[in-house]
Amino acid sequence: MAGTSLIGIQQNIILETIRGTDLGEWKVLILDGGSRKLVDGVVGEDDILGLNVTNIEQIEERRPVNKEMDAVYLLSPLPHILDCLMADLERRRYRRTFLVWTSLLPLELQSRLDRSAMAKQQIVHANVLNVDYYPRESHLITLRDPWSFPTLFHPACNHLVRQHMEDLAQKIVSLCVSLGEYPTIRYYSPRKPSHEAAILCSHLARFVQTQLDQYAKYNTDFPPVSPRPRGLLLIADRSLDLFAPLLHEFTYQAMVHDLLPLTEGDNVYYNPTASQVGNTEKGKDQEIGEKDSIWVKFRHLHMKDLLDEMVKDFNAFKAQNPQFADSENQATINSIKDMLAGLPKFQQGKEAYSLHLSMTQDAMNVFQERRLADIASVEQTLATGLDEDYKKPKNLADQVIRLLDDDAVEFSDRLRLIVQYLLYRDGLLPTDIQKLLAHARLPAQDSEVIYNLELLGASVNRTLKDSRPVANHQFGKREAQAPPSNESGLSRFEPALKVILEEHCRGALDETIFPYTKPHLDAAEGLLGQEHVSQASLRSAKPTWARTRPSNTEPRQRIMVFMAGGATYSESRACYEVSQALNKDVYLATSHMLTPSLYLRQVGDLSVDRRRLDLPADRPKPRAPDHLFEKEMPPPPPPAASYKPPVESMHQMRINDGNAHQMSVNGTREDQSSQSQTASSAGGKLMKDRDKEGEKKKKKHNFFSSSKR
Repeated sequence: MAGTSLIGIQQNIILETIRGTDLGEWKVLILDGGSRKLVDGVVGEDDILGLNVTNIEQIEERRPVNKEMDAVYLLSPLPHILDCLMADLERRRYRRTFLVWTSLLPLELQSRLDRSAMAKQQIVHANVLNVDYYPRESHLITLRDPWSFPTLFHPACNHLVRQHMEDLAQKIVSLCVSLGEYPTIRYYSPRKPSHEAAILCSHLARFVQTQLDQYAKYNTDFPPVSPRPRGLLLIADRSLDLFAPLLHEFTYQAMVHDLLPLTEGDNVYYNPTASQVGNTEKGKDQEIGEKDSIWVKFRHLHMKDLLDEMVKDFNAFKAQNPQFADSENQATINSIKDMLAGLPKFQQGKEAYSLHLSMTQDAMNVFQERRLADIASVEQTLATGLDEDYKKPKNLADQVIRLLDDDAVEFSDRLRLIVQYLLYRDGLLPTDIQKLLAHARLPAQDSEVIYNLELLGASVNRTLKDSRPVANHQFGKREAQAPPSNESGLSRFEPALKVILEEHCRGALDETIFPYTKPHLDAAEGLLGQEHVSQASLRSAKPTWARTRPSNTEPRQRIMVFMAGGATYSESRACYEVSQALNKDVYLATSHMLTPSLYLRQVGDLSVDRRRLDLPADRPKPRAPDHLFEKEMPPPPPPAASYKPPVESMHQMRINDGNAHQMSVNGTREDQSSQSQTASSAGGKLMKDRDKEGEKKKKKHNFFSSSKR
């Protein structure tokens, strides 16, 4: 879609930082486990190596000392990572150090670094990037933190909330800084708060406002001058819309994440053979992401239109590659050359279409097997408060019970129906809840999901004398009207977030439900350029009635939404749709993406013992590896320069064995006839020695003979 991709923004920030460390000098890039995930998500290794980087290393691993090379450290601001850095500095592992933190270093860690004499000697430049977030799509950002939900809503985690919100605020500020936005901030304030976490958004918004103001105070070039209208930051939490994570959504992306066995981690994968019953072949996991143009093009399309559009797109793809079409004409050399040249691209396209056709068919098979058309019809009525004719519904309880008794309905779908019926009724009698669970034949522990909804602001229990009406949906409810001809009866519900964004863009968003953190001067403040942030006044602001709808040529206002506790794929779709319809750039940021199964599991966990949650705060603190602090082994002594042992000349010696043969020191015999030349040269000397010995013997014999006489 049009607008600025946050993937490209973060990629550019990282590459420009590495490029600007020392122009023309070769260097080593040092990452840690966290910063490596961040870099790998948006930057290719070849892009980094092309910036005079000889190698990419990880600070926790064993690495060679390279005192002739500069090093660029791109690190996470964590205590054990600072320990790793200090160990490198103490060892003087590299010649010079360029230090880059992914976000602001905590004050106590910064003080430790400032006191280090080694750091002062070796660190030639240090700065902060503010990129501590993970762009999952061009306008969708996650923090990869599913533990945020229990931290914010579990009763046993109350003492963790403040620090967690400060961490969240810092990441939100990083997002604003990356976008160059100093936005006005509005936050969700429930009209009739009934749960402890109702003040969550208020506190988080004020943390963000304080940190943004501090950043602007110490960075005089922030925000950068821009003709773009001043941005808006909306802060909400999961209690804003309790229906959105439960409904069956039938747009492509939401549907496959709900119904198919996708493998989700740092990336999303699907194995087409995994969903085939009786298939024993182990197929290949195929990645689904921003690099897949088919996925990007169709992910928000309704399934009723998807198959037709995908077939049209595939036919267009074949038309663009006529060399691969079946033809009775005899192949020529030129046609074969054209075919080979386009083969890799064609093969990639063919595999991509095959993947998405398989996913679409698998999802539709599940749709039919689980009777989702009947379930979704009831769900839409519960969520909107209106039937398919946009009238007050009748006999809803009977419809719900019939589905709960139906063996074709999955147990997970039965639980989702009960929860939605409870939300629609704004609470039920405890006996009625037990009757519904009995109809659904659900285990007793599933009742924990229902009662834990109170922690998110839902009314669970009613009394016999309770005269409250059916829940009044403050967002997302439509007035009675004729349904649009192009609207599916199974997709009448719109997430509350979409209604909120549309009302804000019209200037009609209720300030009692979404107040500002600071008093604003005029409703038109959001239309001012960044250069007017501090100088804005009633006189300089152009009133809304004097301004027409922004044209496509004007800079688009940026709206950032942070959803604490997780966001849904239907809410992500809503942000894209508002961006396109109202000529805005809407970015959705959240701790993690929710599927219905994950949401129900996390709500159920709000009543379990905290020790079973495996929260990062309860784990042992990570430590720097011991090998970083080991002393270096002394270098081995150099070998002797020119000493030669005497045995090297022994091979020249010859020994006579008394049988006209000579034996070398290695044990081999040599015949005298074969050594005539050697013998003749030495024979004269040997004969003279023998004559002298004979004369000595004769003298001795004569002496003794004369003495006897």
